[in-house]
Amino acid sequence: MLIEYIQGALEKAEYKRLEDMTWFAEIPGYEGVWANGETVEKCRKELIGVLEEWLLLKVKDGDSIPIIEGIEMSIKEVTNA
Repeated sequence: MLIEYIQGALEKAEYKRLEDMTWFAEIPGYEGVWANGETVEKCRKELIGVLEEWLLLKVKDGDSIPIIEGIEMSIKEVTNA
């Protein structure tokens, strides 16, 4: 499910070429998730890493995570019996 979520988020990524000929990408609705790289592929790889770290931080802090492509990321509390 995590891989599908990340792929869905990446499909919404917006890329643009900057004046210095590097690439910039961000995912709308994911504040602070952006990347920059010399090539589109390097930029995309960096964006994946930033998104993964962002998701982990959201889970750790108990913050809400956007639903994407019908996939809802949530952590369920498990109690020991």
